[in-house]
Amino acid sequence: MELDHRDFLNSPPVKTVRFGGTVVETLAKHKLGDSRDYELLKHQLADPEIKDAQIINWLQEFRSCVTQLTKDHEQLIYTILRVPWVGRSPAVVEEYMVFLSNLVSAQTVYLCACLKMVVSHFTPKRVTICEGGVDISDSDDEDENLPRNFNQCHQALQLITRYVPSTSRFLMPILTDNFPFVQKSSTTLECYAHNLLRVTMYIPSLRRDVLEVIIGKMLKLDVSAARSDIEEAEENAALSQRAEVRPEEGLFDMDEDMSADVPCRAAVMAHPVADRLDTLMAVMMAYIKDACHVDGSLHVERTKDLYRDVLNVFDKLILPTHASAHVQYTLFYLCSFRVALAEAFLDHLWKILQSPSQPAVLRQAAAGYLGSFLARAKFIPVLTVRACLDLLLSWIHCYIDSQDSSGRQACCDISLHGPFYTACQAVFYTLIFRHRAMLENNMKKGTHLWFPRGSHPQQLLFFCCRTYQVVFCYTIIERNNRHVLPVVRSSAGGDSVTTNTNPLDSFFPFDPYLLKRYTGSTNLEDYLVLVLCVCQGSREDEDDFLCGETPQTEGIVGMTPSSYDSSLHSPSCVGSPPLTFQRP
Repeated sequence: MELDHRDFLNSPPVKTVRFGGTVVETLAKHKLGDSRDYELLKHQLADPEIKDAQIINWLQEFRSCVTQLTKDHEQLIYTILRVPWVGRSPAVVEEYMVFLSNLVSAQTVYLCACLKMVVSHFTPKRVTICEGGVDISDSDDEDENLPRNFNQCHQALQLITRYVPSTSRFLMPILTDNFPFVQKSSTTLECYAHNLLRVTMYIPSLRRDVLEVIIGKMLKLDVSAARSDIEEAEENAALSQRAEVRPEEGLFDMDEDMSADVPCRAAVMAHPVADRLDTLMAVMMAYIKDACHVDGSLHVERTKDLYRDVLNVFDKLILPTHASAHVQYTLFYLCSFRVALAEAFLDHLWKILQSPSQPAVLRQAAAGYLGSFLARAKFIPVLTVRACLDLLLSWIHCYIDSQDSSGRQACCDISLHGPFYTACQAVFYTLIFRHRAMLENNMKKGTHLWFPRGSHPQQLLFFCCRTYQVVFCYTIIERNNRHVLPVVRSSAGGDSVTTNTNPLDSFFPFDPYLLKRYTGSTNLEDYLVLVLCVCQGSREDEDDFLCGETPQTEGIVGMTPSSYDSSLHSPSCVGSPPLTFQRP
């Protein structure tokens, strides 16, 4: 008898046989103490080669007796939750979602386990790669089915939310705990952050918490990558790339083969930490754009709501974090959509600066943000800049007068007068970048209002603000050649201690943006001017833009795929949220 041509080594037989009785019979035997079929059932469910037909058959049987799957069958349920359903045939996916819905409805004790299972699919699955005889576990970043898989996960979450309204209370801790370690690959961080933001589209109550989690992770990356380190890495990468160019490069026509790699290489940061931060920033900016726009037009209520949430996270995380260089640009970008938002942000910073109840370190940080925002945000009108300078200088004069009236000897004590010095620095920094625009805007008649009085012994303000002497300050700031000044500090015993420090040495949070994926260039300011021209509407409704009107409920909406085709786009590998299963 001649054998057929089947490859018995590489083609295992299709499993069509299941062992043991039905699920109902197996559960009954287990209750009576006979666990042989019960253990056999768990073993078959855990088979990595399990077939679609078997999964569907078992899920249907489990649904018929879901009320019997109490806490006593915890291990069996955990085995079912480990069944690889994501990415299977549509029939398996649909059956599994129905099973999850029935399970959380009948047995809420398994809600958290179901949520953890779904969230575990928010990143590319892990694969084992053998290198040099050593097994290395890594994420499968090249999986082209990620958009489909993520869509299925969000459909499952929406179904669970429909049947268990309290899902959000249990979901947020799970989302936080499962956030990948910041040293994971850019793709892993990108996918997880994108999926967290997608959750907010159908569970909007979680948005502030989700933003806090993502921005918190981004800040850890930001403070770990100093501006000088990023610039040095980029310069070294550019030198290395130029060194690789050989004289004989023109002998063969390789342009067609190499052209496809150029954009990808150009978008990757040479500094590994900066590259991961760059990826997360791109996801966040795409979300901000999509959340604020409908069919390409700015949606007022959504923008106001998002502004409040981002501002809350700014106060809680970004403002107290020293030396962050990029994360704060999330708020910078959001404020560029509407002048009223920018003015509201300035007013918020001003209130923090002048409030004596705020910690001095936060008041100093607010002054740094105020000056840097006024200087760098070209979309802020000159009239607004002047109004802010008037407020700052009036406050500075009042502070000087209060020190005069106290009868104490004035001294450069940064620990005592920190907010005062940073307020002065904010004025200097703003004048450096905006004095030309103010003078060219027919404001020469009011220049005397911007300069502080020079009669006080502390003549630092008068010296630096004298007309056209700001160029001197500009040179100092740009070249970072500030001289060290003697500063008097109070010691623990009450004695005066003289040290050398620079009371004006503060960081400017909106210094040039160094990351690549956000704008495709480092000239962020010019880019945002273009954004403003497209997005900003008429100023007729600016005055009441943030007056606290109650936003009207519009239901849950998803991010539109078309918006990802713009210059600010979310990664194409992770897709858009599903539009189905959005309402009970």
